[in-house]
Amino acid sequence: MIRAASLFLLLLLAIAAPAFAGVTVSTPGNGATVSSPFTLSANAPNCSSQSISAMGYSLDSSTDTTIVNGSSIDAQVPAATGAHTLHVKAWGNQGAVCVTDVAITVTAAAASGGVTVSSPGNGASVPSPFTLTAQAPTCSSQTTSAMGYSLDNSSNTTIVDSKSVSVSITAATGAHTLHVKAWGNQGAACDTDVAINVTAAASTSASVSVASPANNSTVSSPFVLSASAADCSSQPTSAMGYSLDTSTDTTIVDSTSVAASISAAAGAHTLHVKAWGNGGASCVTNVAIEVAAAPVSTAADGISVASPGNGAAVDSPFDVVASAPSCSSQPVATMGYSLDNSTNTTVVNGTSVNASVSASDGAHTLHVKAWGNAGASCVANIAINVGAAAAAAANTSAIPSSAISVSSIQTLGNWQASHDSVTGGSASGSMSLVTAPTIAGDSRQFSTAFSNDGGERYDVSFGDDTSATNFFYDAWVYLTSSEGQIANLELDMNQVMANGQTVIYGFQCDGYSGTWDYTKNAGNPTAYSDQWVHSSAPCDVRNWTPNAWHHVQISYSRDDSGNVTYKSVWLDGAEQSINATVPSAFALGWAPTLLTNVQVDGLGSSGSPVIYLDQLTVYRW
Repeated sequence: MIRAASLFLLLLLAIAAPAFAGVTVSTPGNGATVSSPFTLSANAPNCSSQSISAMGYSLDSSTDTTIVNGSSIDAQVPAATGAHTLHVKAWGNQGAVCVTDVAITVTAAAASGGVTVSSPGNGASVPSPFTLTAQAPTCSSQTTSAMGYSLDNSSNTTIVDSKSVSVSITAATGAHTLHVKAWGNQGAACDTDVAINVTAAASTSASVSVASPANNSTVSSPFVLSASAADCSSQPTSAMGYSLDTSTDTTIVDSTSVAASISAAAGAHTLHVKAWGNGGASCVTNVAIEVAAAPVSTAADGISVASPGNGAAVDSPFDVVASAPSCSSQPVATMGYSLDNSTNTTVVNGTSVNASVSASDGAHTLHVKAWGNAGASCVANIAINVGAAAAAAANTSAIPSSAISVSSIQTLGNWQASHDSVTGGSASGSMSLVTAPTIAGDSRQFSTAFSNDGGERYDVSFGDDTSATNFFYDAWVYLTSSEGQIANLELDMNQVMANGQTVIYGFQCDGYSGTWDYTKNAGNPTAYSDQWVHSSAPCDVRNWTPNAWHHVQISYSRDDSGNVTYKSVWLDGAEQSINATVPSAFALGWAPTLLTNVQVDGLGSSGSPVIYLDQLTVYRW
């Protein structure tokens, strides 16, 4: 087996390989019947238009892939009798993975002249030493006088004066042909050839010295692995690696030492620290650890993600722009990225990524990764909402070009908070500008603490205009996993008209009724009664996807008497018609102002919901 030298290729072995036409298999043919060992001949001039870095092959669901540095393979492959799928693979120099699957059937080698081999089976993978069990009562109709065996082309045949053999045989790692022989009492010679693949059994070896973590120690995540192995089973060490528990994903380091920062979930784990000798030996030391740690922070060590921003709303495809000069103080050898829980990581050689990524609409987590040249692994997790950006552009077509807009209202410095006594209970709130999650620039975080269904109102004045009669409210709202503590989310606007009366444009997502609600003055401007009215448009804030940005747009207008027409509301690009006109003028004695409210009403006996507001823009004309 030839093992690729770069971490890039070794990481690719853990990735699911899609089928591409870049791999051409000359032999065996698809559906062919072959004997063991069979000849594999294949080449790949390119893979997805990328130059080939390496090729490889594996059988069936085995995680053991034989790697060949180059764009062609010419190998003898042993296999057990029966049906198999041969996976012939190629890796491009920019991370592409190609594979051609070939169905084959391996036939059993015919026993020659009466020699029956019980063990090992033809095509079997065996450790060293392995047991040979065979018998030959006769050889070409002659009574057997002796049996024997040899390996490959060796002229050294071990002879046994018996009609059966049961011995332990030592052999080097790799593919071999075992020749099991018998001789008749009148000179006949019989032979059965058995193809085997000898694998060096991994053993807990003093060759692998783990300085940290100690066996049975309790560590935090990430923890530091420090280990070395000058040799493995008397062979000079060619590489080291490590894995956790039963994972087939082994991180490989082309060195005789490992110094890595490893992230792991809280709980008990077995850390497997491995070494491979230059003659095929395999050694491992298993270290029991208990991880007591918080999950890996999204602010990953060394990784800078320029785009997309955490919590961003993007279209598909979107650009991933990131860099990582170092990872846990190690120079970065390779970067990569994946989406959500996918095991398919796109890997790029170098310290930067600039890629176009396609994703389905909805909330996703983008994992941007980097690997140090000594084995360290770093990741930055970015929350994104795919598809919402396109919806944002589509829903502003009704706004005339002459409209006046005030944007980034969430960044103004005159926001204030107060408990809305009408909700009952009690509530308090705090606010701050944050850089994550954000769509662009700064978003505003609203942190509310309530008891007994109390609600907290946050408001800001963003100018004055007594003559505007049409408004378009446009904002992005980010809900966290605390959304289950929110009864209603209120997004209001108030305007003082030229006659001094205040028009209240009240609008909320009502979690109690499951509808969008609007307000009306059920009395008159001087003897007013502000009341909520349920529309037929459904809405429940607790059903919004958490940890994602949601686009809310509301269109309304008024006449000179303060009668408000609520036209439509859009949530993440989906329009719902309201089409309701109600009186909404109040003689509050306010000075001219344009004011907007964000109100969070609590649900239950107590809670501490957190929401974020970004890109708040109000258009008027």
